[in-house]
Amino acid sequence: MRRTKEDAEKTRQTVLEAALTLFSRDGYSLTTLSRIAKEAGCSRGPIYWHFQTKDDLYEAVLTYSQEPLEGLVAECTGMRETPVEAMDHFVERWLGLLANNRKYRQSFEILLNKTELTDAMSRTLKRERALTDSIISLFQDLVAQAVERGSIAADEDPKGLGLLSYTYLMGITQTWLFSPKLFSLKEETPFFQRRFWALLGRK
Repeated sequence: MRRTKEDAEKTRQTVLEAALTLFSRDGYSLTTLSRIAKEAGCSRGPIYWHFQTKDDLYEAVLTYSQEPLEGLVAECTGMRETPVEAMDHFVERWLGLLANNRKYRQSFEILLNKTELTDAMSRTLKRERALTDSIISLFQDLVAQAVERGSIAADEDPKGLGLLSYTYLMGITQTWLFSPKLFSLKEETPFFQRRFWALLGRK
């Protein structure tokens, strides 16, 4: 029976979901294509139809799981005329996605806790660093505009504050993923938002 494009895409999606589950739970090294195939309920054949190697699949999994973050960057880039609102939305949405969106959360689990980042990961590292740079650049731009409009009373360079914004969010993310029982991310989100603005010197 001939497979349709819809069938092929459905299989690809099933493989991505299975790989996302295993990479985030067991890590890159322990996750084999055979285990992914078993999790997806198929043979390895369909995996090789869509992905040449495990590295290709790994990269595709991160691209898939980071769609919400890339969408958030694009959304807030379009809010440059209201920099305070854009940053407030970014922080609230970042933490909300972390608490409520499984694939978004799993993308951080894979990168921060489940992968040994070696030279073999060069393509993935290049992509992740580019995404990081885009987030930091966005915050630098928004901070600079907020300072210019008098919304933030900051003596520090906006570039440094943009970097601080990113590292602040990543610190919360890493801490919570490492020990989720340490605090309720949903309950503490308003606190983290307030402290974010205290860091930036919002009037």
